[in-house]
Amino acid sequence: MLFNSYSFMIFFPIVLAIYFVIPKKARYMWLLLASYYFYMGWNVKYAALIAFSTVITYICGLFLGKTRHKKWVIGGCLGINLAILFFFKYFDFFMGSVNQVLAKVGVSPLQTGFDIILPVGISFYTFQALGYIIDVYRGDIEPEKNFFRYALFVSFFPQLVAGPIERSKNLLHQVDHVEEIRLWNYKRIMDGLMLMLWGYFLKMVIADRAAILVDTVYNQYWMYGSIEIVLATFLFGVQIYCDFASYSQIAIGAAKVMGFELMENFNAPYLANSVKDFWRRWHISLSSWFKDYLYIPLGGNRCSRVKKYRNLLVTFLVSGLWHGANWTFVIWGGLHGLYQIIGDLLKPAKEVFNKRFEVKTESFSYKLGQILITYVLVSFTWLFFRAESVSAAFEMVKNIFTKINPWVLYDQSLYTLGLDLTEVHILMVALVLLILVDCVRFFKGQTIEKFLNEQCLYFRWGVVFFLLFFIFIYGSYGIGYSAQQFIYFQF
Repeated sequence: MLFNSYSFMIFFPIVLAIYFVIPKKARYMWLLLASYYFYMGWNVKYAALIAFSTVITYICGLFLGKTRHKKWVIGGCLGINLAILFFFKYFDFFMGSVNQVLAKVGVSPLQTGFDIILPVGISFYTFQALGYIIDVYRGDIEPEKNFFRYALFVSFFPQLVAGPIERSKNLLHQVDHVEEIRLWNYKRIMDGLMLMLWGYFLKMVIADRAAILVDTVYNQYWMYGSIEIVLATFLFGVQIYCDFASYSQIAIGAAKVMGFELMENFNAPYLANSVKDFWRRWHISLSSWFKDYLYIPLGGNRCSRVKKYRNLLVTFLVSGLWHGANWTFVIWGGLHGLYQIIGDLLKPAKEVFNKRFEVKTESFSYKLGQILITYVLVSFTWLFFRAESVSAAFEMVKNIFTKINPWVLYDQSLYTLGLDLTEVHILMVALVLLILVDCVRFFKGQTIEKFLNEQCLYFRWGVVFFLLFFIFIYGSYGIGYSAQQFIYFQF
């Protein structure tokens, strides 16, 4: 069930109506039933998969609270869950890679006979469950005794299939105290609806519109030159940001309406002044998960420089693989790791240069330059993220430098890439609003609903009607339109 589907427009109000009137003690059971119904909207069979993962981690959590053999329990639990994730997400990729190697040495390919369909959101709920079990193992939290409350923590429908990847200290604690939530809170409900509205604007007006041009170029990249590929790559950076941030905003908003506070997942990432800063702002729930459960256990930065760089590179390579079963994602993650290693190595030389030539590092121009350079570096990695294969990615990089075609900037041919002049203008207006909202987030540290709460009544409702107007008039929906799946559903 997609957030931007008619079925969700019916589902969510019904869930809310019942949630707001049933007895307090029944709230978590109702949300659990609603969450499983929500997930079964994609594939009924895979509800058994999330239920199995829930049962395994729940039982292991109880054992960890009683046994002395904690390492065996945590090892077995991690092994079972990661094996399930490997089979459904990486088995075909693994066998394909093995067969490629066998083909090069003249050996017949291996036949598996499996037809595996990737369960929606498996990476998200698996990592959320594993985060819980690791927290119990470390003694950070006590094992959850109520199975159904724990099951709701794993399957909570607003963030089930694309995050944020919640922590047990936050969401599970709220589930345990759901009876204490004050439901009829006008300000909280309006704030949640505002976040959802902003999320729909990002998805339906910006992301799905940008996707048209991006898909046009990337699906037939061999037909285009440097300008089209660069434009599509930069626009894909916009698309994936608005697409993923929109899901997070809708999820956070929907949870807020019901009285739950989910963690923030984006903080103006394209205003970052370095790649390291970018990862403090992009997919915060995942980057912090890898930091706490992989990077630091490997040794973090409290070791030799060589080991620190190894830990950093391993973390980002695994992060790339988490995003998808394709070598393009591994390269994408590896590039982000290399960027940070190179940045750290060049830091002393950079400081000497700035001091020697009296570079004004606090000036607006210097900071703007840092933001632009970071944006270009990050955008280059998106090319590998979006490309269908490694060979296609390198062919596109080659075309950027060999098929120079500046004349397309003024011969109107850019308007033949799926977006005509009117559509481009709509996109530009929407992007201006996005930049303004991100600037408020960056400079004032306020999300859109908190900023609007400080403004006068006319301004607040003016923004609401403006967003509604854009969504209904210029949003991607309606007869003949197939609701676009959120990009991160495939991960």
